[in-house]
Amino acid sequence: MAFSTSERNSLVRLSAAQMAKKLADGEISSRELVDAHLDVIHAAEGDIHAFLRVSEDEARRQADEADRRRAAGEDTGELAGVPVAVKDMIVTKGIETTAASKILQGWVPPYDATVVERLKKAGMPVLGKTNLDEFAQGSSTEHSAFGITRNPWDTSRVPGGSGGGSAAAVAAFEAPLALGTDTGGSIRQPGALTGTVGVKPTYGGVSRFGAIAMASSLDQIGPVSRTVLDAALLQEIIGGYDPKDSTSIPKPVPALAEQARLGERRDLKGVRIGLVRELGGKGFQAGVEARFNEGVEQLRAMGAEVVEVSLPHAEYALAAYYVIMPSEVSSNLARYDGMRYGLRVMPPEGEPQTAANMMAYTREAGFGDEVKRRIILGTYALSAGYYDAWYGSAQKVRTLIIEDFRKAFEQADVLVSPTSPSTAFKFGEKMDNPMEMYINDIATIPANLAGVPAMSVPCGLSDDGLPAGFQFIAPQMQDDKMYKPAAALESALEEKWGGPVWKAMDAAWLNTGSDTRPEQAE
Repeated sequence: MAFSTSERNSLVRLSAAQMAKKLADGEISSRELVDAHLDVIHAAEGDIHAFLRVSEDEARRQADEADRRRAAGEDTGELAGVPVAVKDMIVTKGIETTAASKILQGWVPPYDATVVERLKKAGMPVLGKTNLDEFAQGSSTEHSAFGITRNPWDTSRVPGGSGGGSAAAVAAFEAPLALGTDTGGSIRQPGALTGTVGVKPTYGGVSRFGAIAMASSLDQIGPVSRTVLDAALLQEIIGGYDPKDSTSIPKPVPALAEQARLGERRDLKGVRIGLVRELGGKGFQAGVEARFNEGVEQLRAMGAEVVEVSLPHAEYALAAYYVIMPSEVSSNLARYDGMRYGLRVMPPEGEPQTAANMMAYTREAGFGDEVKRRIILGTYALSAGYYDAWYGSAQKVRTLIIEDFRKAFEQADVLVSPTSPSTAFKFGEKMDNPMEMYINDIATIPANLAGVPAMSVPCGLSDDGLPAGFQFIAPQMQDDKMYKPAAALESALEEKWGGPVWKAMDAAWLNTGSDTRPEQAE
């Protein structure tokens, strides 16, 4: 079946749950759904560059298998046949995985990450690998070794980072769902800047096996979507215990989709919302604050009790994070030495052809400036004579922040704050000032340090016409507690706006492309 442009546009704008229902009802096949998204990818990528590589043949093969299983009456999951994109920080068997770094260019993994295995088992075709800041180190996707990703709302602006590719792909209708990784806000901050839903699950709630390590005590894989329910459905697929991950928590995934569907009824009586005093105010864009405050009033209007809570040590979170994270980066990235896989650069003629020299030249050529900066910071913090003063002190601050969250959750079921202090900024605007860039994660970092789940949902457009994000934070292993109020807010705001936030976006690329691509006729 070949789609007209208008039919294709209507289809790709559906939520993943709506796509799943059409598949279950036999109104469309997975192959047709994949081809529709591939058509949008072909039309949009010249403007957006969300993908580093598109796995067309593999996606079609997986779609055909999903269709075969459904036709045979086999038991399939709710999202079987719905396509998904995967951040290039997550390994995929047979598909090049680079972490957006030259040092891994050409590396094709011989295995799948656990989350990718679970996507395939659920019958979800993988459309391709999305762009990111190199080794997930950045807040704008300007640090990719293979080119920037542009924000679909305004292509002169960043999509956030490090997972700007996944967020932009979902926002641009190139994929209904995507996977990202969140170390200090790398799913949630791009979600806020692109008007998408981004979730960082409880640390250990989703397997990290096969996620290229950046900072192992902070990294977490999570879903990117356009609706809260879609994120819940995807997290239920990828979540749960994995014996291959030593940090995986041996507990079942909570009933996330059930809570999201309950939230859509907009009844929040009995839910206590904690307004975090320290995560807002000075330094936050006026329009972002205004949309956030309106969101809080919407929650209150649906019956939620709103109380003010304090995370008194949150002001030290950014400083602690930028000691702990680079220290773990320094350790994790030491493995990229040119000896076993990836890039290898030999010393020039006339210099000693030693392993040490080869490693030095390989790392100089293979790592970008931001990665080098963080390796140097981390190596310094871990060096003899500085370990206790820097790394040890940062870990003590982390413990204090964990205790802050424990006390806050005694007063509230879920905490809320703006996700990012600003809307999407222009390319190059913060590249020369690392501290200005790092401050983008000021509201998201505390949840990573504490290991608690957090989510960003769109809460409207700021005064500049760009999306703003509303963050929900829940207690550890109680991810379901944030899905109900998040879905309720989403539903209430859609009624207020007359539809989802993405309706305000001028997706010009949806009006380009062929109505009859040859692949669709197969």
